[in-house]
Amino acid sequence: MSMSPRPKPEPVQVIKQRRDAALKALVAGVPYIQFLGIAFDRRGDELTATLPFDEKLIGNPMLPALHGGVTAAFLETTAIIELSWSLLWEEMEAGRIDATLLDPLHLPRLPKTIDFTVDYLRSGLPRDAYARARVNRSGRRYASVHVEAWQDNRSRLFAQATGHFLMPARED
Repeated sequence: MSMSPRPKPEPVQVIKQRRDAALKALVAGVPYIQFLGIAFDRRGDELTATLPFDEKLIGNPMLPALHGGVTAAFLETTAIIELSWSLLWEEMEAGRIDATLLDPLHLPRLPKTIDFTVDYLRSGLPRDAYARARVNRSGRRYASVHVEAWQDNRSRLFAQATGHFLMPARED
């Protein structure tokens, strides 16, 4: 009795391209991300958001400091993309979503913000900012996410936030 050979695993580059394309489609689905200029860098399943400095992001030109609303939007956007990405990653890994078919018109719905609390720890300086989010809890209906933002030094945060989100209904 001969056993058929196992299919060869996909090349790493193909998997990486599929994951990057899925993330790109997810980010492209939110116009405000383009307006702010936020980019997401993926290393495995970890995302880092970058908010490149732009004069239009300054709230107080006398300091100058990033606008508080921009800071909050950066943190909230990072939280939502991290939460959506973790769900999308799970679905792709389980083979339930074909990443090659994802585009901004064919994406899972994004979680909706229930509440979002921002702690402004210091002024955001007129330079690039970075953020990472951690999903603390993710259930079928509800999720909790913590986000931290820094500029020059990862251990010197300028803002952090915690948000609670209503999860989109999943088709079973």
